[in-house]
Amino acid sequence: MNLKLFALLIGVILLIGFSINKSKLLGTPGGNMNGLSTAVFAGGCYWCMDASFEKISGLKDVISGHAEGQTDHSGPTGKVEAIKVIYDPMSISYSELLDYYIRQFDPTDDGGSFHDRGAEYKSYVYYNNNSEKDLALKLFDHLNKIGIFGKPIVTKVAKLTNFTPVEESEQHFYKKNPDRYHSYREASGRDKYIQKIWGNIYDFSFKKPSKDELKKKLSPIQFDVTQNNGTETSFNNEYWDNHKDGIYVDIVSHEPLFSSKDKFDSGTGWPSFTKPIDPRFIVRNEDRALGSARVEVKSKYAQSHLGHVFDDGPAPAHLRYCLDSAALKFIPKEELQKDGYGNFAWLFK
Repeated sequence: MNLKLFALLIGVILLIGFSINKSKLLGTPGGNMNGLSTAVFAGGCYWCMDASFEKISGLKDVISGHAEGQTDHSGPTGKVEAIKVIYDPMSISYSELLDYYIRQFDPTDDGGSFHDRGAEYKSYVYYNNNSEKDLALKLFDHLNKIGIFGKPIVTKVAKLTNFTPVEESEQHFYKKNPDRYHSYREASGRDKYIQKIWGNIYDFSFKKPSKDELKKKLSPIQFDVTQNNGTETSFNNEYWDNHKDGIYVDIVSHEPLFSSKDKFDSGTGWPSFTKPIDPRFIVRNEDRALGSARVEVKSKYAQSHLGHVFDDGPAPAHLRYCLDSAALKFIPKEELQKDGYGNFAWLFK
């Protein structure tokens, strides 16, 4: 049998097997009402935290409220403004939510949050189990070691004891009262702080070219994968065995998607990752092309088909973002600054 044909056959068999394993996934982005998980985070004003998290594709809901928990030594913390994130752990991981959370406020401020002062506005990760606790502590330890904030993280990690939603008029406030919300947020200094620490890479703008323009710009396989939901041959693509340090960006828009730090050998012959750099650049959609539910992964701005996410990845997230090399462009860590991705150099410290 022709070697390429054999590799393609093996790839299709693997893909079908994974899609069958994925049959328990929900039919809509964010999952089905069975098996959903919750995460509770406090990062100052719940209006701002709610608005930030609702930029992530695939979440079932974000609820504003007040949380109570226990610290290791100081007893009950009292009520703190917080949000409860309802999500499907088979399409987005708690680790991704943590990564995103820590970029939405100042975790070195122990007196409140921006111009909201007092204990009600302090920052907390309220964990439900020891796995969530360990992930939070590990993330904070890493960020402290690389010194990205310039000061130690003081955000507490506490066992959740209670969460009470606020009244409906306060839920999704940024939608109901946009003028008041935006005035409040701008005056608080939150966005200026986020840009100072993480840069303005997230102010991403892109106008997608026409299909005729893309046909000229892309190779046939790149066009088929990104525009027609095609699949390249396993073990016969550019990045499945790439072990260099760097980030992977969308081949069409160059929006940042995945880091080599989260890449692993899945044995499938396609590049595989445990999580994206930032979930705001990822869109998750239902895909029943093979007859059973899978979760398709697309880039947000270019709307390029990238691949799928499966729940057979390594611990602790157990997710495997299985992507097509043809949808990606690799930027080595040595070229991040030159190519305009200097804000991601911290990933490789």
